[in-house]
Amino acid sequence: MRKTRSQIYDELLVIKSRQGDRAAFDELVGRWQKRLWYYAYRVTGSEPAAWDIVQETWYGIIKGLRKLDDVSVFPQWAFRIASNKCADWGRKQKRQKRLNNELVKRGQNESGEKQNGCEKTESLQIAIEKLSPERRALLALRYSESFDVSQIAEILRIPEGTVKSRLHRTVNELHQLLERD
Repeated sequence: MRKTRSQIYDELLVIKSRQGDRAAFDELVGRWQKRLWYYAYRVTGSEPAAWDIVQETWYGIIKGLRKLDDVSVFPQWAFRIASNKCADWGRKQKRQKRLNNELVKRGQNESGEKQNGCEKTESLQIAIEKLSPERRALLALRYSESFDVSQIAEILRIPEGTVKSRLHRTVNELHQLLERD
């Protein structure tokens, strides 16, 4: 497979960043920040959470950049870090939801009902928000970031067959959620 100019340039920026070139690192951030943020946003559905996750992702990248053996896998590696941060966020949300449910059981009201929007796009967004963070991550990596199955497997550190089956189940679940609404 031939590399694009963009891929080669990213590899050069990673090499220079590993050597301590601040300008190269700033440019690397500029080239990847938006994609990482959109991914985190698609998984979390929250702008503030996405910003927090991206900040934590860059911190992880800074800490591990010198240990990255193959600079050509930087995109998958960066998205793996972001995926791990999204998973951490999802676990935190589950804990918070359990706490909120416990408070509701004790007679306190839960605030912040979602407002219904209009038509198909909002219905799709609402259905996606009902999916687990892990399933939203799969959809975002495949359909928004256009990673192929092998790249997703590398990012999430799971077998390719598992990626395929999870994508299939996720799409089926999404269809079922859309049919209910």
